[in-house]
Amino acid sequence: MKKENLKIVYRSVSLIMLVGILFSCQSCQDIDNEFNTIPPPMSETVNVNFYLTRPDQSALFSKQQSGISAFNENSNFSINVSDGTMYQEMSGFGFSLTGGSALHINNMSSSARNTLLNELFKWDENNIGVSYLRVSIGSSDLDIEPFSYNDLSSGETDIDLDRFSINKDRVNLIPVLKEILAINPNITIAASPWSAPAWMKTNQSTIGGSLKTEYNETYANYFVKYIEAMAAEGITINAIIPQNEPLNETNNPSMVMQPTEQANFIKNYLGPAFQTANITTKIIAYGHNPDRTDFPITVLNDNEANPFIDGSAFHLYAGRIDNLSLVHNAHPDKNIYFSEQWVGAFEEFSESLKWHTRELLVGATRNWSKTVLEWNLAADANQDPHTNGGCTECLGALTIEGNNVTKNVAYYIIAHASKYVRPGSVRIESNFSTELPNVAYKTPDDSIVVIVLNNTGTRKDFNIKVGDQPISTALDAGAVGTFIW
Repeated sequence: MKKENLKIVYRSVSLIMLVGILFSCQSCQDIDNEFNTIPPPMSETVNVNFYLTRPDQSALFSKQQSGISAFNENSNFSINVSDGTMYQEMSGFGFSLTGGSALHINNMSSSARNTLLNELFKWDENNIGVSYLRVSIGSSDLDIEPFSYNDLSSGETDIDLDRFSINKDRVNLIPVLKEILAINPNITIAASPWSAPAWMKTNQSTIGGSLKTEYNETYANYFVKYIEAMAAEGITINAIIPQNEPLNETNNPSMVMQPTEQANFIKNYLGPAFQTANITTKIIAYGHNPDRTDFPITVLNDNEANPFIDGSAFHLYAGRIDNLSLVHNAHPDKNIYFSEQWVGAFEEFSESLKWHTRELLVGATRNWSKTVLEWNLAADANQDPHTNGGCTECLGALTIEGNNVTKNVAYYIIAHASKYVRPGSVRIESNFSTELPNVAYKTPDDSIVVIVLNNTGTRKDFNIKVGDQPISTALDAGAVGTFIW
C-alpha cells in the first residue's frame, strides 16, 4: 500500500477511536482524565479575599477579583495551615511617628490630614488599620535638630527636673497623636529615647557618651515625668525601650548603654521608679540588632532586673532574623518585638518589597515577634528633616509635599499585615518554604490570614490548605499576597 493511503487509513482509525472514547466517557471528568485538556469544575464557591502587590507596582495592595480557585489535586507545593498549634499573640503592625513625620502631617490642611490619618489608622474595610506606633522621647535623628525635655546651658544641672518640659512635642507630635487617637483610641504607642539630656552624660554631648552613674535616679524620674506628661495630654505610653540602639555611638542623638548598665538601671532605678509612681508602662530591653543576642539575654538573666522587663526589641541592620528565637528560647516567658527597619531612598521597590516581607513580615513574626514596625512614617522628597549626622536616606512610608501624598514601599509592606492581622490575632502553624515564605494567623473574629511571598525569580503556582476551604493560586516572581478566609 502506498504511503499516502497508509496515512488516510491511520487517520480514519484514529478518528474512530477518538469518537469511541468520547461516547464511552461517563462525564466531562472522564474526558479530562483521558486527554488532560479540560479543566475540572470548581467543587465549591471560593470565599477567600486576596490582596496583591507586584514588584513592578502594577498591583499595589489591591483586592483581586480573580486568581484563586477551589483546590483540585495537583503536584504544586501546598502551604498547610492549622490553628491546632498557636504561637505568640500579636500586638500590631505600624511605623515610627518621628518628629519629622509629625511635622509634615501637621502642616497638611485639616481635610487632607484627616483623610490621610483615617486611611492609615481607622480599623475598617476601607483602610489599612495601623495598630502600633513608636515615638521618640525627645528627638530622634529624624527631627530638625536634637533636643531633650531638659536641655540646659553648659555647666548647668537640674537634678530635680524642675525645668522638664515636653513643649517641643506640643508643636507637631502631640497634635497629630491626638488626632490619631480620636480615630483609633486603641492604638498602641511605644517610646524610646535616642539620648539622655547632654548634661547627664559622660561627654556632655548629644552624640555618643554614656549616662553618668550619679544621674541614674534623675534619669529614671525623667521617664516618669515623660509618661505622666503625655498622660496629661490624653496619650498613653504603653511601653518604653530605655535606649534606642544602645550600641550605636555615632548617630545624632545617640547614647551608649552596655548590657550590665541597662540591667542596673532597670533593676535599681527605672523599675522601682515606675512602681513608686504606679506606672504600668512596660519596659522592653535592648532595641538593637540580633547580632548581639548576648545583650538582651544578659539583661534578662539578671534576676533582679528580670521581673521589671516585658521583653526585648530588635532592629535588623546586622545579624540574622532567626536569632530572635535564641532570645525567646533563653527566656520564653518574655516577649519579642521588632521595632525598626528603614528602607533606603535609592533601593528598588522590588528588592525592598521582597526583603522586608521575607525578613520582617514573615521572618520576625515566625521568630516570635509581636510587632513589625517600619522606620519611618513620613518624610519629604529630600528625606528631610534630619539632624546634622542623622539619616539622610531614610525613605518614609509616605512622601509628603504639602497636601500631596505618595505611598512608598513600606506603606504596602505594613498594609499586607495591618489591615487584617489586628491586635489579639495569634500566629498559627504553617509549613515553611524558602521559595514561598509565609506566615499564618487566626484573628479575634476567627478569620484565617495567610501572607505569602514568592521569593523566586519565576511565577509560582501553589496551594493553601485551610480547613475545609483549600485553594489553588499563584504569585508572580517577587509578588506578595495576603489571603483572608
